Amino acid sequence: MGISEHFYQIDPHHFLSFIEGLGFETTGQVYQLNSYENRVFDIFLENQKRIVAKFYRPERWTKQSIQQEHAFSQELAADGFPIIAPMTIDGTSVFEWKNMFVAIFPRAAGRNPDEIMPKDFSTLGGYLARLHNVGAKKIADQRLTIGAEDFLYPAEGALQNFVAPEVKNRYFAAVEQIITYFEERYNPHRIIRLQGDCHKGNLIHNGEDFVFVDFDDFCNGPAVQDLWMLTYSPDPEEREENFSALLEGYTKLRDWDESEEQYIEALRALRIVHYAGWIARRWQDPHFPKLFPQFLTYSYWAEEAEALEKIVWTLE
Repeated sequence: MGISEHFYQIDPHHFLSFIEGLGFETTGQVYQLNSYENRVFDIFLENQKRIVAKFYRPERWTKQSIQQEHAFSQELAADGFPIIAPMTIDGTSVFEWKNMFVAIFPRAAGRNPDEIMPKDFSTLGGYLARLHNVGAKKIADQRLTIGAEDFLYPAEGALQNFVAPEVKNRYFAAVEQIITYFEERYNPHRIIRLQGDCHKGNLIHNGEDFVFVDFDDFCNGPAVQDLWMLTYSPDPEEREENFSALLEGYTKLRDWDESEEQYIEALRALRIVHYAGWIARRWQDPHFPKLFPQFLTYSYWAEEAEALEKIVWTLE
């Protein structure tokens, strides 16, 4: 059985002995948690506590790149930032089981917020300022950096055989214009370490406060990447209100470079293309055709092409 087959068919009963070998006494009760990219399990322990085991998708990250993700999470935790950081056992946080990298996290109480209330954006802005203050201390040289080279070119290549023929020319013409923008006009003053995928799905609320989880897309880029993702709304007025409220909290703890706001629409386009490329690269995973049945339809690609064209018009 190859690496991919192990990953697609992980049986909790097979890995419990591995978990116990790390020093945990398990009850045998295990639940699989929702995760498209990795395989994540909630494991019950004999001491009435729970841990979460995250099995990283093979061949996506190197051990060194995962270690940088963990190091950043642990830097944040040491700074008092509200994050669920990976556990360290005998000096390491990256383990290996059947050619897969594994991380262990404490199980945190709480749930993803259905929506973020206006009053909460200022609080979250303060948290992002603290995250970026730590992130600005150095660059993660084993992680991706937001831009054409690491995000747009790989996605463009992966999508060649997926875009509906009727809109293929339109779609890739828009992608090329977005690439040109990033190569010629995207020049943020400062690149720092980011959460990278900062939306409400990567927050939990424990009844008292927000906690940040899942730094799997941790990367380098401009600070505005985390801000626009957390405040985005299809309603422009609501989007502006959210962003202003977030900045109110952010600027109490960190200076804000207003020039980065010019990149928001280009970063949104990059995310649209990168997300589609991610689905294309995962299409051999038996779960993905079931999760994204619309991905091979004309209507999906017509909407994607139109969305990118509208952004290109604003960039011009």
